[in-house]
Amino acid sequence: MLTEQNKALVLQFYKAFDDRQIDRALDLLAPNFIAHMAGMPKALDGEEFKQFGMAFYLAFSQGQHNFDEVIVSGDRVVTCGTFTATHLGEFQGLPPTGKQISLSIMHIDRIEDGKIVEHWGQGDALGLMQQLGVIFLPGPKLLPHILKGVASKLFKKSD
Repeated sequence: MLTEQNKALVLQFYKAFDDRQIDRALDLLAPNFIAHMAGMPKALDGEEFKQFGMAFYLAFSQGQHNFDEVIVSGDRVVTCGTFTATHLGEFQGLPPTGKQISLSIMHIDRIEDGKIVEHWGQGDALGLMQQLGVIFLPGPKLLPHILKGVASKLFKKSD
C-alpha cells in the first residue's frame, strides 16, 4: 500500500508543477530535500532546487509531464517520459522563441515520511537547446580533426 502512496505523491508533485501551483508542489518536498541534477556540479538543496525549477517554470509555459513509465520500488519512484512546453520566457540568457519543445526526462524521487526527500533528475539538455535554435560548435582541439575527416572524404570522392 505504501508503494501506491509514494507513486501518488510523486505524480501529485509533477501535476502541481504542470498546473502552475508551485507552492503546492513545494509543500511535497521535505525540509532536508536534496536534488542531484545531471550536469550540475553539486547537489542542490531545497532553495536551490526551487530557484532552478522557477527558472524553468518562468521560461516555459503550458508545461506538461507525460510519463510512459512509472516504476515504484520501495521508497523510490522512477518516472520516465517527456516534458512538453512553450518557450515564452527568457531561459539561460536566451530570449523567448515561442517554440514548442519536447524534452526526454527521467527522474528518481525518494520518499520519506510522506515527503519527497531526494531527487535525481536527467533531461536531454542538448536536445532542448537544439530545439531552441542553439547551435554548438566544436572546440579548437576538435576542429582540425573534423576538417581533416571532411577533406579526406572530399578527396576520396573525386578519385
